[in-house]
Amino acid sequence: MLRRTMAEFDIKAGLQHVLQRIDEEIIAAKPILVAVSKTKPAEAVIEAYNAGQRHFGENYVQELVEKSQHPDILSKCPEIKWHFIGHLQSNKINKILKLPNLHMIQTVDSKKLATSLEGAWSKLEPEDKEPLRVLIQINTSGEEAKSGISPSEAPTLYNYIRTNLKNLQLAGIMTIGAYGFDYSTGPNPDFVSLMAVHNSICRENNLPPESVQVSMGMSNDYEKAIEMGSSIVRVGTSIFGYRAAKA
Repeated sequence: MLRRTMAEFDIKAGLQHVLQRIDEEIIAAKPILVAVSKTKPAEAVIEAYNAGQRHFGENYVQELVEKSQHPDILSKCPEIKWHFIGHLQSNKINKILKLPNLHMIQTVDSKKLATSLEGAWSKLEPEDKEPLRVLIQINTSGEEAKSGISPSEAPTLYNYIRTNLKNLQLAGIMTIGAYGFDYSTGPNPDFVSLMAVHNSICRENNLPPESVQVSMGMSNDYEKAIEMGSSIVRVGTSIFGYRAAKA
């Protein structure tokens, strides 16, 4: 069923539409588009890659393990960059850090997880490898079902990682936020909250705003997120079509 549904969706056209909408935004720098390929087969990833896409995101460790090591993806997508955008448990760290073409982990939400990533990355070969790129995940909506550190605690975690964990390259912050916000009522409060944290971090550390990346916005609101200051958007449905329910 998944293959038939996928065949009915033009991935190249979906990707081009998203990129066109991004290009229409009046901003100084274009954001990074992460194509979220969760539940989609390797063929879909390859099709998007062939259409020019390079950054891909996965929510589940096992899916990232399988796709990043898929022989067709390895041979046909040599410049692919994988982002892990789901909840990461400490016991899965070693499994994910050894994967080929891992570009970034967007969901660091505690000192414990950050310190564990630091230790595990430092033990991997080669010793002179680049630091592991990470973002701090912030729970801007306050939903118990969502992972992420609170907005008030995020600057402290940012300073802890930046000061103490030299094997991590702290690139910025991210949020998932609540689904289905009605934009007729005003700006998305999750985006407002994340940008407030961004401003606080930049001010307290005397950093230029563009040096701290902001990952927010998905298929239904990536344009609004870009308008608010997002530098990374995570888009799945608009590129790959609707997903089959995960069993």
